[in-house]
Amino acid sequence: MRKVLAVLIVVILSVASLALVNEGYESPITNVVQAAGPAVVKVDVEATRKYSITDPYGFEDFFRRFFGEIPSQKVTGVGSGFIFNKDGYIFTNEHVVSGAEKITVSLLDGSTYPAKYIGGDEELDIAVIKIDPDGVDLPTVELGDSDALRIGEWAIAIGNPLGLKHTVTLGVISAVGRQLPKPDGNGVYSNLIQTDAAINPGNSGGPLLNIHGQVVGINTAIIAPEVGTTLGFAIPINVALRFVDSIIETGSVQRAYLGVYMDTVTEEVSKSLGLKVDSGALITDVVPGSAAEKAGIKPQDVIIGFESLEITNSAELRAAVLNYPAGSEVKITIDRFGERIVLTAVLGSLAQESESSATEDNGARQAFVSSLGISVSEITPGDRERLGIPQEFRGVIVREVDPEGIIYRLGIGPDDIITRLSINGNQESIESVNDFEKYTEKIKKGDYVAFFVYRNGVRFVASFQL
Repeated sequence: MRKVLAVLIVVILSVASLALVNEGYESPITNVVQAAGPAVVKVDVEATRKYSITDPYGFEDFFRRFFGEIPSQKVTGVGSGFIFNKDGYIFTNEHVVSGAEKITVSLLDGSTYPAKYIGGDEELDIAVIKIDPDGVDLPTVELGDSDALRIGEWAIAIGNPLGLKHTVTLGVISAVGRQLPKPDGNGVYSNLIQTDAAINPGNSGGPLLNIHGQVVGINTAIIAPEVGTTLGFAIPINVALRFVDSIIETGSVQRAYLGVYMDTVTEEVSKSLGLKVDSGALITDVVPGSAAEKAGIKPQDVIIGFESLEITNSAELRAAVLNYPAGSEVKITIDRFGERIVLTAVLGSLAQESESSATEDNGARQAFVSSLGISVSEITPGDRERLGIPQEFRGVIVREVDPEGIIYRLGIGPDDIITRLSINGNQESIESVNDFEKYTEKIKKGDYVAFFVYRNGVRFVASFQL
């Protein structure tokens, strides 16, 4: 018995000594969480979503006729954010708060605040909301420099994955400058930070921090392969800071405009034009007087770099331009039949370009058809650059849609392109606003009407009986 007790005492002492190997050690991650955690918030949203049967076969009208108005449904969502200003301004993702009727912010100490949507941008997926501190000294985070990030640095994510409040995950910066296709297929996210710190639904809008407790990114997206580690992506904080003043002052961002028509370089295109590269954004034409022309960009140049980003296709170039506000000076690397040239461009304003194009004196440029609930205009060079619409593509672009109108029920929305119109089987090409007005005026009660629509490379037909 004494021998057994002696062995047990030795084992206990051994375990105790092992537990004290790092006695007094404190993880630097703990310090980061203590410093930044109180400023990380949970964002709860409430919204109303309307059931919509947006098909071209008239089932929605059938439903309304026999069952009445389609009901609406209250929906809720959860995301994350962080307070970056003592006045109560909070960064989050646009997809977290877009369309929210009620936003509630919860802090680590248990306090809750109603929040107001200040503004944001769907393309960048950045939004700013605000709470009223009402005399409370709100905790804030320190903002870092995402341009100084190095692969292999520690990365700490704090957020509310799956609604679990203030969850902390740890990893490293896996890559920078990633281009990631958007889930809806409409373009790409540009210049993202990639990390293996676990990010899950609910983390969106929360901070990605460095080892010094500084925010270097806004967590925004994940890729979860069938087998392997889930990859997380964050918007660089420097990108958000380029637009934050504009969002707070105006509720939106001032988009930049380069002024080019472009296509993606493929093997066939490269061989047919005698290019010396097999990837990049091929410039097919340059808008006179634009930032591109002033910088010296010419047709058949291939843009292969934009600032620190590698450009392999036209979608990446469009996304890269939208990462900068109007007036930014940027370096653009081109390949001109084998000669590498770095040019400097001062980006123009997409809003100003669109406004000037829409008011040119070359006929009616805008039209509102009240009977259909739709406003259309000519396609501007800015629209073509922003949406990747080929130069030779003709039609009118939808600007606004009345939620109570026929067009809304068909699922047609802003930025859709209407190319043809059919009335009782008689088809007409729509190449201008004048065409659209002329042919829609012919529509009479009882007519069978079909719109031929182009959206993000996809064509579909939306039809109804008036």
